[in-house]
Amino acid sequence: MKLIYKVSIGFLLLAASASAQKKQEQAAVEISGLRAIGSPSNPKVAMNWNRYHDTKQIQQFCADLQKAYPDLVRYESIGKSYEGRDILVLTISDFSAGKVDRKPGLWIDGNIHANELQGSEIAMYTAWYLAENYQAVPFIKELLQDKVFYIAPTINPDSRDYFIHEPNTMHSSRTGRRPFDNDGDGLVNEDLYDDLDGDGQIVMMRRKSKTGRYKVDPDYPNKMVLAKPGEVGEYEMLGFEGIDNDGDGLVNEDITGTYDPNRDWGWNWQPNYVQNGALYYPGTLPETQAVKKFFYAHTNIAGAQSYHNYGGMILRGPGAAEDDKYYSRKDIQVYDALGKVGEKMLPGYNYIVIHKDLYTVFGGEIDFFALARGVYTFSNELMTTYKLFNEKSPSGLRQSDEYYEFDKLLLFGDAYVPWTAYDHPQFGKIEIGGPKKNYTRNHPGFLLLEDAHRNAAFTIYHAHHTPKLEILETDIKPLNGNLFEVNATIWNSRIIPTHSDHDVSNKIVRPDHIRLEGADVLVGMRVIDKDFNVTTEQKYKPYQIEVPTIDGMGSVNVRWIVKGNPAKAKLVVDSEKGGLVEQALSVN
Repeated sequence: MKLIYKVSIGFLLLAASASAQKKQEQAAVEISGLRAIGSPSNPKVAMNWNRYHDTKQIQQFCADLQKAYPDLVRYESIGKSYEGRDILVLTISDFSAGKVDRKPGLWIDGNIHANELQGSEIAMYTAWYLAENYQAVPFIKELLQDKVFYIAPTINPDSRDYFIHEPNTMHSSRTGRRPFDNDGDGLVNEDLYDDLDGDGQIVMMRRKSKTGRYKVDPDYPNKMVLAKPGEVGEYEMLGFEGIDNDGDGLVNEDITGTYDPNRDWGWNWQPNYVQNGALYYPGTLPETQAVKKFFYAHTNIAGAQSYHNYGGMILRGPGAAEDDKYYSRKDIQVYDALGKVGEKMLPGYNYIVIHKDLYTVFGGEIDFFALARGVYTFSNELMTTYKLFNEKSPSGLRQSDEYYEFDKLLLFGDAYVPWTAYDHPQFGKIEIGGPKKNYTRNHPGFLLLEDAHRNAAFTIYHAHHTPKLEILETDIKPLNGNLFEVNATIWNSRIIPTHSDHDVSNKIVRPDHIRLEGADVLVGMRVIDKDFNVTTEQKYKPYQIEVPTIDGMGSVNVRWIVKGNPAKAKLVVDSEKGGLVEQALSVN
């Protein structure tokens, strides 16, 4: 009787425990809901991707991601900005699978122009997505086993913080924080923008005038338009909010920084009188120097992506027409193969060439990566009017009616500061109003996540197609006199070759090495044509055959004559950008 009682109590306890567990599971389901396909199910690092983060929040994100995924994430400071902030780089890879610095690498950076905020968010999203989906998505797991991502969320942290926390226009704080005497009066930054109404925005000033050439758009009260020829206007436009702080009769003429950090790089650099925004010499800025040093120290970087705004573009170089000669047909085929797929992945974006389809750039980062380092590089111009109503804008301009219509229908007036009266010390009675600093250039929050994922997917596609080398087959054939012939075929199963044509022509990175280790090698050769036995001999270090490049979706055949049976020898494929592959010889 007692035994039955005890057993009954045991069953009751088990049932109660099972019931409690079931309730907990149901509660968890109720809390988490149904995972949306393409999103992490239960992310360890909770992030809100519909907002913009300052540099402290970026640093916290890096620390949190590393703590949550210590086997996949490392972060480090690669240098200091002008004001002493850390320039952070996340390294994302499976650290347990091979030597990370020998895997083909993809570099991603954002926010070289500080007002172009979303590049940082998309760079961070990429790191977050890769780490959070490593276990859930087999493709991502294999990718991080094979490749490494180097992700710098912002390479202009000083001005990013200034743009976020201080009053600015949509265009200001593009530069860095290094001060200059822009108006030549011996003073520095003495006539900045002034936030007249203290709302954190620098908008426009207008004044009623009988001779003014502007009037209010009847459909959009926040918009000012030019009066038609022969039509009387109502207002004159006085520029961005500000006063004459130094009494020289000018307003806002000595703002912080007039240089361009994207004109400071060491390929086809030109001085300021040729390329506006350049400084004294390439690499004047500490931020530029830090990124360059990282690139020279990481010769495994095979692809690169830089994020800018605005316009919905997938850009490739060159920045100047005279550099077209450095883009061979083979290299252009690689760019086209990636860029045209990018157009499908990024609706509203166009794959184009900088100098042909946009404007000329001297001393740009993209040319340094592509031509000084031989790396296949894209620069995406984020945000486009296509995002507003999923249709092409006739003008493509930020001030087109689409933005006002979008604000009216989807943002309910949140994007503009309504025109408000103000008593100006120099201009008298004026009105101030216009678009807020983070509108038009930067995505509205609910559009940011979609573009973040699409652009991240494009860089993942790019990384996937950096070289993947495989030893397809090896064989050993006995010859006379205790000699043996060893043959091997090396295959690159991805689109990007181990060296760009430009790299090969200019010998930027050393050739690929295919070594036979653990054998007494007498002769080494590359097999040019197996059918007709056409070969070229490796006269220096015959055990290590030098190959200029292994083409995308292409193969290389090599052969050695060795003394003694090489059955215990090892084949090593050693490529700076293609990775390190080792395999014991197999006897056929």
